[in-house]
Amino acid sequence: MRSSERSRATGVVEPRLDVERRIAASPDEVFAYLTDPEKYSRWMGQRAELDPRPGGLYRVRVGPDAVAVGEYLEVEPPSRVVFTWGWEGSGAVPPGSTTVEITLSEDGDGTLLHLRHTGLPSDADAELHREGWEIYTARLAAAVPRAAAAGT
Repeated sequence: MRSSERSRATGVVEPRLDVERRIAASPDEVFAYLTDPEKYSRWMGQRAELDPRPGGLYRVRVGPDAVAVGEYLEVEPPSRVVFTWGWEGSGAVPPGSTTVEITLSEDGDGTLLHLRHTGLPSDADAELHREGWEIYTARLAAAVPRAAAAGT
């Protein structure tokens, strides 16, 4: 889902995106995949450097020439993670220039993940990031139950 919201700081309407995904695991199990570098790499990226505390580093090598960089703003186990986001070497979406908020809530015997990405400079950038988050949250949903069933 893509929409726009008016920035409280500037009053300017800016693109944002929302992605929801149901995951067949508890919020505790899913949360670990948002904060543990080894588990994060199982669903997104080739390597993750994560320091999940306010002010801590968020750095994920998504591909050979794609590195997302930011810092954690909020970490509330097991229900919420907020971090800044941007791409190394990007003029349009530089490191730390946007914000990703992920909330986890119990949903029966699973978890409802809601991801909101704000601060993107254009509708085109929002659409590209929405497509990426759709792919990666699907990979997360597939990775967590397999690992939980295996006891890892």
